[in-house]
Amino acid sequence: MASRREARRQAIDVLYQADVTDADPVVVLEQWNAAGRDVDPFARSLVEGVARDAPEIDRSLSEHSEHWAVDRMASVDRAVLRLAAYELRAGDVPPAVAIDEAVRAAKDLSTEDSGAFVNGILGRIAAERPDRG
Repeated sequence: MASRREARRQAIDVLYQADVTDADPVVVLEQWNAAGRDVDPFARSLVEGVARDAPEIDRSLSEHSEHWAVDRMASVDRAVLRLAAYELRAGDVPPAVAIDEAVRAAKDLSTEDSGAFVNGILGRIAAERPDRG
């Protein structure tokens, strides 16, 4: 079993692949399994949650990303944001953890500017949570 950070990165990989190939993320998970790639159970649950809640997640991202349409965001940033927005919605981790993990992933996988971009959007989403956690 991978660490939660590694599982999140694996989920981002699946979500990114699904995004750039215009495939359902759950279908990409099935393709990974068919190819013999191990998928961490936590990564699987994240991908399935993002796939299930995709319309609401994208609506929230659109509402909180000032002057950016979700479909115009960089694919990797979009994958990171979708995962973190799902975690914020699910409430299984503290908001600070979900945001920190997303910012780290954006900086590692995209650009330094992506970290600030992701932080801003997720901060606005988290500020509206009832627990403001």
